[in-house]
Amino acid sequence: MTDIDRSLLIEGLGKGLRVIECFSDQHPRLTASECGRLAGLTRTAARRYLVSLVHYGYADTDGKHYWLLPAILRLGRSYLEAARLPRLAQPFLQRLSMQTGETANLSVLDGHEVVYLSRSNSPRVISIGFHPGARIQAHLVSAGFVVLASLTDAQLDAWFADAEFGRFTAETVVAPEQLRAMVLQARQLGYWLAEQYADIGLRGLAVPLLDRHGRCVAAMSITFQSRAYPGDDALLKLLPPLQEAAQLLRGVL
Repeated sequence: MTDIDRSLLIEGLGKGLRVIECFSDQHPRLTASECGRLAGLTRTAARRYLVSLVHYGYADTDGKHYWLLPAILRLGRSYLEAARLPRLAQPFLQRLSMQTGETANLSVLDGHEVVYLSRSNSPRVISIGFHPGARIQAHLVSAGFVVLASLTDAQLDAWFADAEFGRFTAETVVAPEQLRAMVLQARQLGYWLAEQYADIGLRGLAVPLLDRHGRCVAAMSITFQSRAYPGDDALLKLLPPLQEAAQLLRGVL
């Protein structure tokens, strides 16, 4: 992040953004008191931000509880439409999807979650995987492991220090020591194959996306059905075109 003059900051904007971020799967509807507690604000201050969101069409209320409206998606859509990386990656994802017959994805690490920025659907009738804008805990998808593998050991220490790991399937690994060992293995391999960590029957294969300076800026991945690639077939058939696509895209980053 670029150093900025903190005297230029609008503190109220930052607080308003914290209020928006309070809403989640666990907290789809909030009272002003609950929102204030989550955002680190007083009830009165939280209520003013919530009422403002209602006024501008980003939220609604029944007089006690508040919830976000679909209009809030315009904020995230602005990034997806303006960001350079998803636009550059899309043709490469489309080519990869046509080559493999599977869904190809571009994603980044945001805190302890992977955020999907772009994808090209499988040519199959049924498409699987995550849509742009979707977020999922990093330890549940292959992309999380390859991006984490690009961090320094000190950065990994900090990341694991306050991470929480939910279990979604019997294959989900939640032990921090084991997860860290898997990240280090992904660093050595240069890829990671996730075996039904988030959904039964689905696997994911990811490689880091590097720029021309060798910095990891994202992950490219393929989502596919487990039964379609028994044994090592996924590595034999999907890894080479995935690595090729990441290498080609690196030339324009």
